[in-house]
Formats: sequence, structure tokens, C-alpha cells
Amino acid sequence: MRVLKARYRSKEEFLEAYDASVPGGALFCPTTTPLEDQEEVVVEVHFPELPNKMMLLGTVISWRAALPRLRVRAGATVAFAEAEESKRDFVLEVANGGRTDAVKRRHARLPVERPVRWRRANSNDFEDASLREISIGGAQLITEQPLEADDDVILELTMPGGAKPIELASKVAYDTPNGYGLRFIYRDGGGSRRLREMVRRLIRED
Repeated sequence: MRVLKARYRSKEEFLEAYDASVPGGALFCPTTTPLEDQEEVVVEVHFPELPNKMMLLGTVISWRAALPRLRVRAGATVAFAEAEESKRDFVLEVANGGRTDAVKRRHARLPVERPVRWRRANSNDFEDASLREISIGGAQLITEQPLEADDDVILELTMPGGAKPIELASKVAYDTPNGYGLRFIYRDGGGSRRLREMVRRLIRED
């Protein structure tokens, strides 16, 4: 999936690029790469006031070429996915000055929609679920099964292009309206390397 790096010099410039008239919101992302309508992309948003680079899933609704004489930049307008509502609202709150207490994360989270299996660390029984976000540091697990803070969870994921699934140890860090935020636990140096490779492949996966 293509990643569009949307960099803005200020929160005001970001708000100028944001289009609230599109259901769910849309953002003009400068890029000279031609994109097709309805192409799924990830938008990596950043402006100085935002504590982290935010990665949001969206769909291209239009692309335009540059018109240098008219000082028109090339770029795509991307409508945000419904599942990205909470992240979109967070970015808008920061841009509008309504959020000043945000904590900086070490790793940006990649939005994904991917089936996974998980089990409690003290059980061999797997549950089917899905991931909505993943980074080197953690993931958002979407499941109807109840979990508590600090529960030990084993995720089973298959790397894009991989034949065998890998297991990742994690702890429940917080709950969300329809799932849980997980923090990965690395028991050796190879764990973080595997996660970096998986995130890299997920970004490149079409």
C-alpha cells in the first residue's frame, strides 16, 4: 500500500488542506505521483504541533497535476476511512488548539485491517480477531473477547510473503471502544527485528 507523506509547516497550513465537507473528512496531500481514484493509501500526517506522525488509512478521491504558472501544486485529495475517526479527531483537536496534553509515542502506528489469531499466555486455545493498527511497539487488537489491563497475550501473525506464522508476546495496555491496545514484549533482540521487517512489508504490500 502506498504511503503519502503529508508534511505541513504549521497547524494552519494543515487546516487549509483539510476538507470538512467530505463525509469523514479529507486531506489534500502534495505528491507528484499520479494516483487513481478509489486507490487505498496510507497518509502519514505531520505538522510541528502534532506530537507524533499520524498514519491514517484513506481512499483517493481525486488527483491533480501541477500548474507551475498558476502556483498550483500536484497532489491527491484523500478521504479518511470510517475506522480512522478517532485518529482524525485527535489530529483536528491538536490543529485547533483543543489538545495540548498528548503524549509523544516512540513509534508511529500503521493502520491495517488484517486477520490474526491470539491466545492468553496461559492457554493453548486461539481466538480469531483482527488488527487495526501495528507498530514496532504495539498494536490495536479488535476482539469481542474480554481482556483486562496487563493480561499477557500471544498474537499469531503471518508476515506478508511468509509461509509460517510468528508469535509475538504482548501485554494489554488499555482498552478501546471495540478492542484493546497491546504493548509488545521483546524477549530477545530478534523480536524487534522481526517486527520492523513485518511493518516494512505491510507498508509495501499492495
